[in-house]
Amino acid sequence: MTRKRESISRRRFNRIALMGTAFALSSGTARSARANSSRNPVRLGGPVFYKGGDPEAWADSHKKLGYGAATCPLGPDASDAEIEAYRQAARKMDLVIAEVGAWSNPVSRNEGERQKALEKCRNSLALADRIGARCCVNISGSRSEQWDGPHPDNFTRATFDLIVESTRSVIDAVRPKRTFFTLETMPWAYPDSPDSYRSLIKAIDRKQFAVHLDPVNMISSPQRYYSNGAFIRDSFKKLGPQMKACHAKDILLQNRLTTHLDEVRPGLGNLDYEVFLSELSKLPDPPPLIIEHLKTSEEYRLSAEYIRGVGKKIGVPFIWGKIPS
Repeated sequence: MTRKRESISRRRFNRIALMGTAFALSSGTARSARANSSRNPVRLGGPVFYKGGDPEAWADSHKKLGYGAATCPLGPDASDAEIEAYRQAARKMDLVIAEVGAWSNPVSRNEGERQKALEKCRNSLALADRIGARCCVNISGSRSEQWDGPHPDNFTRATFDLIVESTRSVIDAVRPKRTFFTLETMPWAYPDSPDSYRSLIKAIDRKQFAVHLDPVNMISSPQRYYSNGAFIRDSFKKLGPQMKACHAKDILLQNRLTTHLDEVRPGLGNLDYEVFLSELSKLPDPPPLIIEHLKTSEEYRLSAEYIRGVGKKIGVPFIWGKIPS
């Protein structure tokens, strides 16, 4: 009798143990599913070196590279028909136009150059609104003779106020309804940190002013270089909901007697892409991520391959999936 009861008890124990294992596995799967469900697809983009004038061929050239985002292919002088054709082609191909560049110097000491820059910003913002781009992007400018160069006056209160005045004037003149005006983060001009960006947002006080994030441009010291993952997290914590587009590149600290940081292609530097992609994918509608500043199509292919590889490793999906071989 005792042996029989012990035998039954063992069988029951084994069943309970098996059930417990199954429950643990299913719970782990459920937790994994919940974790993956919190990852929203990221749209990667970059130049396609397409020189034709066919909007559908332009959009298809992005799809062939596995891109879900693009930069605007037109200038402010494009006709209404051209703009609408490209807008519809992008929409048909589920391609997001991430940004319209307005690269110029709205805080130039040369008043003629400053006025030309403001006009370019207004025209570019109007184009972004008409074509349905996520944003129009410029830098804040520089008090240097070089439009994007370093200068001690870039960080004065007077320059901060001039950036506020210039940005307000552009947004108020255009009054965009579908897009936003943004300032790319920079190492030696405002906004150079999440906190200075928040100060600009508060001072500019316009609904259609938003954030363009380039984390590499803000890594300006060994301290930020070695802790860039934490810096990226802080940027998303403070600015994430207002981000409309991001740039993808990488940065490498060279072994020299003075601090020397070089921009390199993604995968050849120290930028924490696991953190970058993870933070992007947490946003409800992740900003498009545009690879930039490379010279050849092969460099762009390798960069996209690296970024997607990191995404696959941490469970971040991309629009249009894998890169063609």
